[in-house]
Amino acid sequence: MASYLYYLLPAVGGYALTSLYFLKNPHILHKKKQTAFYCSHISHRGGCGERIENTMEAFTHAVEVGTEMLELDCHLTKDGHVIVSHDENLLRQTGEDVTVSSLNLEELPPYKETLEVTFKTGHFSTGSDRNFALLEDVFRKFPHIAVNIEVKENNTMLIEKISDLVKKYNRDGISVWASVDSTIMKNCRKANSSMPYMFTVNRGLQLLLLYYTGLLPFVPLGESFLQFYLPQIFNREYIPDMWILRSSLVTFLIERLTMRKGLFRHLRDRGIQIHLFVCNDEQDIEAAFAVGATGVMSDYPTLLSNYIRCKQAT
Repeated sequence: MASYLYYLLPAVGGYALTSLYFLKNPHILHKKKQTAFYCSHISHRGGCGERIENTMEAFTHAVEVGTEMLELDCHLTKDGHVIVSHDENLLRQTGEDVTVSSLNLEELPPYKETLEVTFKTGHFSTGSDRNFALLEDVFRKFPHIAVNIEVKENNTMLIEKISDLVKKYNRDGISVWASVDSTIMKNCRKANSSMPYMFTVNRGLQLLLLYYTGLLPFVPLGESFLQFYLPQIFNREYIPDMWILRSSLVTFLIERLTMRKGLFRHLRDRGIQIHLFVCNDEQDIEAAFAVGATGVMSDYPTLLSNYIRCKQAT
């Protein structure tokens, strides 16, 4: 046993030191990613705390106050139009229990006059525009603004139509594939491999495993963006649907495991941007940047712009 440890301990120690060295110096093994844009200000659902979510009015307002990226979700209507909507079922947004895929474009109901902000419990937004936006209209009006496009359903036609619109408006470099599902992401990448993409949930778990086993510095990463909840918003700004996330112990452990400055520093040094969400008050915005986020996603674009502006002035 003693002779076994004689060889094992130096090997483990050498591995740990080598891993730590390359964790802090990833440029030796990996070429730094060069994305077409860098953003610190991301508007979640177009800034749904200040205007009705995902409307052209919301997107316009967010861009006017200084957002650098619009985050949105897409679904396909019955007659084949790609619309911007967080939900496939429209009950929460419109009060009508219908699905996007069951309706033609002109049959879509309007948004409610006031809509609760999902990540700001008890707060509501309103606006003069209550119409669902077409993704093409977003691309046409904001040709130079980055757009994070989340795909929630494994719909080949939807994915291909999104890809076609991205190519039509020559914005492959500033349009990001986003999905929590690895199968959907695989199909998105198959439809358009020129677009940068984010970590899915499974890939994020693999990332943590690689980090804690010391293997991360040696493994190539295709993703350009890591997007994750800022755990401290749970049960304060946002009440999760999953009961397990309502446990303060669970959220504490998630925060301890995921909010690692060393991990985020390594990813930044490899050119991977880290976006933490959804930060709807100043203390959360500050916490996100302090832990190493390169960008913050908020429902309140004016709040985020004011914070960034103040920090730049000091």
